[in-house]
Amino acid sequence: MSVVSRALQTVRSRAVRVAHAAENGLRDVASGVATRAGWRPALIPYSGYAGPSQARVLARVVLSPASVDPAARRGIAAWRRLLTLECPSAEVRVELAGSTTVVVSDAGGIVDAALPLREPLGAEDAEALLHVPGRAPARVPVHVVASTRGVVCDIDDTVWVTGLAHPLQAARRTFLGTSSTRKAVPGMAALVREAVHGEERPAVVYLSNGPWNFAGIASRFLRKNGFPSGALLMTDWGTTPTRWFRDGKAHKGSSLRRLHEDLPDVTWVLVGDDGEHDPDLYAAFTREHPDSVAAVALRQVAPAAGGAHAETVSGVPVLRGSDGDALLPLLRDALGRRGA
Repeated sequence: MSVVSRALQTVRSRAVRVAHAAENGLRDVASGVATRAGWRPALIPYSGYAGPSQARVLARVVLSPASVDPAARRGIAAWRRLLTLECPSAEVRVELAGSTTVVVSDAGGIVDAALPLREPLGAEDAEALLHVPGRAPARVPVHVVASTRGVVCDIDDTVWVTGLAHPLQAARRTFLGTSSTRKAVPGMAALVREAVHGEERPAVVYLSNGPWNFAGIASRFLRKNGFPSGALLMTDWGTTPTRWFRDGKAHKGSSLRRLHEDLPDVTWVLVGDDGEHDPDLYAAFTREHPDSVAAVALRQVAPAAGGAHAETVSGVPVLRGSDGDALLPLLRDALGRRGA
């Protein structure tokens, strides 16, 4: 690396650290003003999951007026959901399956609690109760996994149309849309249901580089459009001590590895699109854990010559098609359900 390159890298690194410190400083000032005005910590629940020996409980702590429940907002534009005041280092009491644990929210206000289970949870999906002082308990859904089959499904340009290849259109859909204005990708709900057809309490996980602020929009869209219920794994936007923006590829890669660690007996169908990193991420995971992947299904964002087709990575079928309708017969063949 040349002297000039090293100097530029040093300047960029310092600028990122300054921006990150300024962002945190502004939040702390705003938090102080809000607290003096009577705002208090409140919880926004997210969907987690549980295997036989461990549960993952997800939520966020934000500051909000005492009379306002921030989790109850409906029908507002996505950009308004970014206007939250996160509450880091907040103590949260978590009750699940007769046990109580106290955890602390991270720098973004996120609660991501891994809770050991003395025995597997019951036959139905569970709820954890999360407590912060001065608020009613928040009921946080926990999807109980009892099957050895699961599906991981991307969201942007996989289940709904974002159009990341067209930045202005993508920005309009992302920041101005609600769950009711989003356009579903044809056939994807049926494809995800097929991936876990006939399974009792399968692992269903929706994985996105979108911010946690949009979790409510995503959850309502999935429910409205017939997708099976499942956990939702999103990320934070904004600076880090070393980057201007969060690394979406790293988020998805680490999420896949965490799922494999938490649910080691599950064999996954990985569903995504070829617009960004999904093909490379899914291929890398498949090469590392070929026995843990039943199939990979990729929606082709741009029209491709030859139509829907299948190939293999480490002996695992990799399916490509324009939408869920095109991918469905290929997935049935890959899972041995020909003629279903």
